[in-house]
Amino acid sequence: MGKINHIEKLTDNRFVNLYHMDATSVHDTPVSYFVASRAKTTETLKAVTGQNNPDGVVIYSVYGENHDKVVLIRQYRYSIADYIYEFPAGLVEPGESYHEGAVREMYEETGLTLHPITVQEGYQKPYFTTIGLTDESCATVFGYADGTISNAAEEASEEIEVVIADKDEVRRILREEKVALLCAYMLMHFLADDEPFAFLNQL
Repeated sequence: MGKINHIEKLTDNRFVNLYHMDATSVHDTPVSYFVASRAKTTETLKAVTGQNNPDGVVIYSVYGENHDKVVLIRQYRYSIADYIYEFPAGLVEPGESYHEGAVREMYEETGLTLHPITVQEGYQKPYFTTIGLTDESCATVFGYADGTISNAAEEASEEIEVVIADKDEVRRILREEKVALLCAYMLMHFLADDEPFAFLNQL
């Protein structure tokens, strides 16, 4: 395998930073690689610790008496200078479990209350998001949501519209709108399953 020889932190931002890795490939050629990370220091990079603690959490929840609607957000993202459909999501704070983070983030972004369900570890453990660019990993929390939509707890830097979508609206969104990858795949499950979270019984 390749070998990392030296890592340099290039930025000092609050939420994400850029690191340069001077490395040698398995073919003994020099490699100059750049990694975006939530890590605060080179010592806490996943490449250094070998650990995969979740940086964030993604929330897949259904809504309504018949559990026949899914909770989405339509959020403006500067990276594409446009709106994109996603699941409610956010960073896990220090000392917080990702289930606790999911409940908090759900309320902050939507005003709704999340009731997480218990699932097998293979469905909720942290998976890497865009491994070619970042070492970020996110856990997925599944559950039921209720309450009244509100943006009272939304951060001033965010521009979020809460969308409660039935299957017809989900079909339209997948056909016509920009959608985050994980969200798109989960929405395909939402369309295919007669019962919410039926796919969670497959492992």
